[in-house]
Amino acid sequence: MTGINRCKTAVQVVGLFLAAITSSCGSSARPLEGTESAVKDGVGPRSKIRQPNVLLVLTDDLDEELGSMAAMPRVQELLTAQGTSLEQFYISFPTCCPSRSSILRGQYTHSHQVLTNAPPAGGFEKVLPLGLEASTLATWLQDAGYRTVLAGKYLNGYPLPSDPLYIPKGWTEWYSPVDETAYDAFNYRMNENGKLVSYADRPEDYITDVLAGQAEAALRRKSSDPRPYFVFLSVFAPHAPAMPAPRHKTLFADAQVPRGESFNEVDVGDKPSKIHLLPPLYPEQVSVMDAEYRARLQTLQAVDEMVARLVAVLEETDQLRDTYVIFTSDNGYHLGQHRLPAGKTTAYEEDIHVPFIVRGPGIPAGRQVDGYLAGNVDIAPTLAELAGAELPDFVEGRSLMPLLRGDPVDAASWRQAFLLEGYAGGYRSQRGTPVASPALGRPGLGVIAPPDAFDLTDPRSPAEVAEEVPNPTREVYVGLRSPRFTFVELRSSEFEFYDNLVDPLQLTNLAATLPPDLLDAWSKWASDLHACRGASCRNLESRPLPQPPERAPADADQPPPGPPTPSPVPSGQSAQDQPSAATP
Repeated sequence: MTGINRCKTAVQVVGLFLAAITSSCGSSARPLEGTESAVKDGVGPRSKIRQPNVLLVLTDDLDEELGSMAAMPRVQELLTAQGTSLEQFYISFPTCCPSRSSILRGQYTHSHQVLTNAPPAGGFEKVLPLGLEASTLATWLQDAGYRTVLAGKYLNGYPLPSDPLYIPKGWTEWYSPVDETAYDAFNYRMNENGKLVSYADRPEDYITDVLAGQAEAALRRKSSDPRPYFVFLSVFAPHAPAMPAPRHKTLFADAQVPRGESFNEVDVGDKPSKIHLLPPLYPEQVSVMDAEYRARLQTLQAVDEMVARLVAVLEETDQLRDTYVIFTSDNGYHLGQHRLPAGKTTAYEEDIHVPFIVRGPGIPAGRQVDGYLAGNVDIAPTLAELAGAELPDFVEGRSLMPLLRGDPVDAASWRQAFLLEGYAGGYRSQRGTPVASPALGRPGLGVIAPPDAFDLTDPRSPAEVAEEVPNPTREVYVGLRSPRFTFVELRSSEFEFYDNLVDPLQLTNLAATLPPDLLDAWSKWASDLHACRGASCRNLESRPLPQPPERAPADADQPPPGPPTPSPVPSGQSAQDQPSAATP
């Protein structure tokens, strides 16, 4: 186990459940215990493969590095202790819409071209004209005989105002908010299978609870629909503004953002200019971050309750042994690390590293898998394997089932690097006149998108635009995450290189100390992966890594320092009863 994961394990695992977590790789896989697929209403080919049910819980902006997982004891008890966790699970580009497109398509961002959360470079308005919805995880599983259900957030910008009842191809059941007010947890409308349903500001209208109820109903419909199901439960928590349920507003009253060495980092002189030009955080900023951190922990209590509720339903209906329950997030989050204000999109661990926990048939309980890279592009091919679904050639991820089942996997033949990509989008007031993107929430980095090959308002063809602008994207960075190292090449021609074993908080940028030929080798590898398509991505990922000179930790006998964590919930006490988290 790497130093960073030793540190995080102590942060994440709640007291009573530590004993259940082991590093054993034992337990062989047993046959899937799903139901035989059936065809209803002409959906999908008939298959004799016994297929499991799948419940995928996707949180929004959930951090792995800051200790939020420790605030969800039910998730720890019911999923972590009863399933397998992949300790090195990453998001290629940590932004909602690009990441969700990668989850649905099994592609890196440069391939699916959903580069931001808003048009013209991203968002639902980019997905629709590209025709990406014609082939997604939903369509593959539906073709394999599955009842497919989405409950919750889909893609940023969904739906178009002209068609609030739009339902993408591949979904048997659809429950998705059509108003931005859904982020505020109350007073929103939802497209429920082609019917607009309004929710008010009553406690029972709290959006996480509503989505939990819709997912529960979908699970219970198994009694009347023999098809296996895929339920994609996509909650808004803990995304800003992080609105907790009324019953949770008084919890974690004393919690603060963990004050590790990377928080409001003292010396950022070795960081790229976008970092070392930042002033130290001032007290008012820190206070706001502390308040947001508390609110995030509070919102997660409803998620924790939701997981327990759905596992109980699966047990009650005798479906748990035939169902895979997967828990993860679309990206991570930073709050003051490296002097950065609240947000995501960077290649730092806080943003790209997220939890990935699976419980289900053939999955060893209480197991952690370390040293094997996995990421959001792998979710679609993994579920396709479970379902016996056919994968299109454009898929770039790989099935994670060998790791999850505990099969022997040669580390040298597994992925040696995971591609990191960062983009910035822009709005143009008119063609050729770019203006700063309001999607950024601020003028921010001053990054403006060039002409977009997929801009529907441009009378020229995509080919004509691409000829004028050979690369119609603007990369902020391209990088690699290996099992040990992080390499980033920024558009400013600056580099970052971190040894995450020795320096898990990424305090020391080693780029200036490395031989130029080594940096060139990593840059070439990142560039090659950034241009890959389909199976070539998997081949490139498995190339041997150029290794930098070995560096030992300053104190090899001591684990690296890590952030503090919210107080665990005492035995016999629910999270609702917990008065507050301990002050770091």
